Amino acid sequence: MRKRLEELRSQRWLAPDNTRSFAHRQRLQQMGLRREEFMSRPVIAIVNTWSDLSPCHAHLRERAEAVKRGILLAGGMPFELPAMSLGEVLVKPTTMIYRNFLAMEVEELLRSLPIDGAVLLGGCDKTVPGLLMGALSADLPCIFVPAGPMLNDRWRGEKVGAGTHTRKFWDERQAGQLNTREWIALESHMSRTPGTCNTMGTASTMTLIAEAMGFTLPNASSIPAMDAAHTRMASQSGERIVEMVWEDLKPSRFFNAKSVANGIAAYMAIGGSTNAAIHLIAIAGRGNVPLTLDDIQREGKDIPVLANILPSGSSLMEDFYYAGGLPALLQRIHERLSLDCMSVNGRTLGENLEYARCDDEDVVRSLAQPVSERPALAVLHGNLAPSGAVIKPSAASESLLRHTGRALVFDSMADLNARINDPDLDVDAHTVLVLRNGGPLGAPGMPEWGNLPIPKKLLEQGVRDMVRISDARMSGTHYGTCVLHVAPEAAAGGPLALIRTGDVIELDVAAGSLDVQLSDAELAQRRAQWKPAVPMPPRGYTKIFLEHVTQANEGCDFDFLAGWHEPAEPAIY
Repeated sequence: MRKRLEELRSQRWLAPDNTRSFAHRQRLQQMGLRREEFMSRPVIAIVNTWSDLSPCHAHLRERAEAVKRGILLAGGMPFELPAMSLGEVLVKPTTMIYRNFLAMEVEELLRSLPIDGAVLLGGCDKTVPGLLMGALSADLPCIFVPAGPMLNDRWRGEKVGAGTHTRKFWDERQAGQLNTREWIALESHMSRTPGTCNTMGTASTMTLIAEAMGFTLPNASSIPAMDAAHTRMASQSGERIVEMVWEDLKPSRFFNAKSVANGIAAYMAIGGSTNAAIHLIAIAGRGNVPLTLDDIQREGKDIPVLANILPSGSSLMEDFYYAGGLPALLQRIHERLSLDCMSVNGRTLGENLEYARCDDEDVVRSLAQPVSERPALAVLHGNLAPSGAVIKPSAASESLLRHTGRALVFDSMADLNARINDPDLDVDAHTVLVLRNGGPLGAPGMPEWGNLPIPKKLLEQGVRDMVRISDARMSGTHYGTCVLHVAPEAAAGGPLALIRTGDVIELDVAAGSLDVQLSDAELAQRRAQWKPAVPMPPRGYTKIFLEHVTQANEGCDFDFLAGWHEPAEPAIY
């Protein structure tokens, strides 16, 4: 049944013949609007995470105008609402600490204003889960418009991937293979247009997962930010949201366990970022779908990496778009998908894939010729990670996936930076580098510190990978044998807090194990001696974060927001 005008949520604010609604109408007309512009049509919010200091979103001001055109074309009334912009590189200490801030802001924007539906504009790493978490909790019709990846660039004939090559080129400079002039020249070569990272970092991972779960128009997530098709997609999304309002197609009507499973299947096939494990748990919880790390591993079992994109492969997101984008890839694994799941365009996933085709067999591989037989995510348990840890086997060194080595422990990022390049550091290629106090509480905010640098003296010897373990995260653009998200974290009293330099650590990815060769009695004795660090007294939002954030294996959501809560409508008096 289609909604009638009087059933629109905005009509509660605007329609009654009383002084309060008189004031609402009066104030809208104060801005130069005609009464007819907002009284007889759906009111659509454009939640825009544009900012002058968010390079990934630098074009979203213009895309908002395209969205408005589509809304007006369909008979809706658009209102642009700014929301916190989380540019991954510039925001400190980490955008992760503000993901929940954005989720709260989106939820409260949609709840507190006369909104019937929303278009969500974002794409950089934490904006995607933040926008979706808030929208799921508000449960109004919504459609997500991905910011889109930046265009490809090349350096001396080689494709350059944002983030991935930053680490590679830095290691080469540390090893004496790049001079200062070349290093400076690279600054203008690696990110040449607005848009998100063009590798399979967290941004592309999360936007592709959002599409697989039904939150975008088909193939919206891989259109390059500077392609004219991206502007058209934004306009089409604006047009579609108006119809979604009349259909009352809100997230609770299409988001469920099967759509989450579709997102996980896509996650594995694209070789996505380890960060997605945290975000998926938080997003699913907001949509009333309980999800654990082990659930993610089980749902994604035996799905190989098919997207030949850095860091697991060799191509970039622009190539993926030309190859057919996500529909082409999902067609490869259609037998693992719930094709009856609904998408925001009102069609099922199966219907959306009906005409999908692959135009580049090297970029979107078949199941018979995967990029990697090793999965995009493996979950580890053991006496070093009782609540779990993760690793990305497809971007790791196969020779290190089973490894035993002596630990070299760093208590903080400052400690690591002070010692890592000391020529007298007691370290070799077999050493296991351990960084602690990088988790949600310890950092705070769980920054992307997990891709620990290789000591300079080892780089000079030709070493390019080592086993590295931390309770921090790692950029999805990075690579290497990095064990991440160790839970409970050190600052919460997890076993990582008890490790000492010289302890022997065993990693066995195939067995799903991460252990330190210490007896339970020895660990108990060390725990009795352990004292938590006394942080500086927090204030403001950081205080809220530290008091209410959950651990990595629980999604790092706030304990008072996690899970499903029936949306509460504000009283209007």
